[in-house]
Amino acid sequence: MIIGIDLGTTNSLVSYFTEDGPKIIPNRLGKKLTPSVVSIDENDQVYVGETAKERMILYPDTCASVFKRDMGSKKKYTLGHRTFLPEELSSFVLRSLKEDAEVYLGEKVTEAIISVPAYFNDARRKATKRAGELAGLKVERIISEPTAAAIAYGLYQSNKDMKFLVFDLGGGTFDVSILELFGNILEVHAVAGDNFLGGEDFTQVLIDMFMKEHNLKAEELDIKTLSHIRKQAEECKKKFAQESSSVMSCNINNELMEMKIDIDSYEKNCEILLERIKQPIKRSLSDANIKLSDIDQVVMIGGATRLPIIHKMVSKLFKMIPNTSINPDEAVALGAAIQGAMKERNQAVKEVILTDVCPFTLGTEVVREIEENRFESGYYCPIIERNTVIPASRTERLYTVYDNQTKIRVKILQGESRFASNNVLIGELTVEVPKGRAGEEAVDVTYTYDINSILEVEVKVVSTGKTERIIIKGQDVDMTDEEIEKRMQELSYLKIHPREHEANKLLLLKAERLYEESIGEKRKRLEYELLKFDSALNSRDKVKIEEARKRLQTVLDFIIDESDF
Repeated sequence: MIIGIDLGTTNSLVSYFTEDGPKIIPNRLGKKLTPSVVSIDENDQVYVGETAKERMILYPDTCASVFKRDMGSKKKYTLGHRTFLPEELSSFVLRSLKEDAEVYLGEKVTEAIISVPAYFNDARRKATKRAGELAGLKVERIISEPTAAAIAYGLYQSNKDMKFLVFDLGGGTFDVSILELFGNILEVHAVAGDNFLGGEDFTQVLIDMFMKEHNLKAEELDIKTLSHIRKQAEECKKKFAQESSSVMSCNINNELMEMKIDIDSYEKNCEILLERIKQPIKRSLSDANIKLSDIDQVVMIGGATRLPIIHKMVSKLFKMIPNTSINPDEAVALGAAIQGAMKERNQAVKEVILTDVCPFTLGTEVVREIEENRFESGYYCPIIERNTVIPASRTERLYTVYDNQTKIRVKILQGESRFASNNVLIGELTVEVPKGRAGEEAVDVTYTYDINSILEVEVKVVSTGKTERIIIKGQDVDMTDEEIEKRMQELSYLKIHPREHEANKLLLLKAERLYEESIGEKRKRLEYELLKFDSALNSRDKVKIEEARKRLQTVLDFIIDESDF
């Protein structure tokens, strides 16, 4: 039997398929939700779930939680005198779920379908698969959470074609997926998300409010007290699901401190987070080239969607009541179980063809002609753009830049910035080319990306037919998303001094953001205008700069008007 697993940031679940449909398997405590928390005592005993969560209050330095956010990175978690990678901690959770399933089902379990956020990159997906293998499971498939939820809602059994958006706000990650159903085909059109936005952040807002009201500073409190405050904030947040006001009470240094808060005040303090939620929605709609009014149904999943302020925001934005007919905590796990039944070709399940997309852009570094006969390296050339339906294969022809050039190096990059250095290097190939004048020799660079997250890169010298090839199986990335973001901020926009003028700097920042949010013709047009603006800035001619700025501003205004909700 293949079990389905929703490996969550805050809670995890395990499920299986029965004659009556998918069912959640209760854990050893009889509960459906198993907290994604791990703790190790002084005797090296590993605790997972509720027990570990309780130990976090008493022995916070022996516990770890929210480690899903760091999957695929080299971040180390120290529990007592031992250190673990995020996938190793995740393997403890998966092993616990596996053992619960074996006890409940009365048979050995060796295979599983495991869900991940749609916006997880290759490194994160591979780390999740490794976690399953460490737990003693053969991972039959890594399935995107929104796709699993769509299956669970029975949308694939609908009698009509439809477009729908899955809004997935979990404990630590946020995903938006736009899917279309036609016949027995469930096609993903676009995905977007934020790997560092979830229910934990809405809890942090309450913590910050409480600390401010009582003039407390985190650096002056011990780990145990901070853990206590977080637990009380979580309880306070949950009350908003049923009540319009809530009280947060904490015992700090033998003093009872309270904060009464109403839902309107809480919503106001969450405005920044709510705005962050809108950005992936906007990006996914733009990538899918559809409007809000084209969406037939919005499906909400993830425990954090229970917050009334989330439900209110989504209803107002889409002008419809979202579908919440299935327990938002359970939808993904139930869908994973159905996917397992499909894998086993269970006749009780309607066969459905699932298509997926590449959640990030894959490309290479190129040299651009900034002015006549003046070239500048370090630019990004997208080859397979994000949200391309996979499997996919794309070819780009690149030419020599210098006379008597003998080699062309192809850097394999992943990311959205137009500057190569701001994207993630995942591999490279070098090929030899015959000497000749600049532009006479060329190579065809072909990227092929399949549904199992395997990228094949082939570089063929056009004149000789010589070919070099490499297969990249989702290599580990040493940096977390937070570190990459910090690096982007440090390296961007600091090189040419005309950019120090406020108007130029603001325009460049806006253009760079829109470039990263766009794909296809919009992205190409933006790159063209940015290169023109770069050339004008390099000339330091005020007239040229002013003309280029006005032209770029006009293009930006047009794109923004097209993208507005």
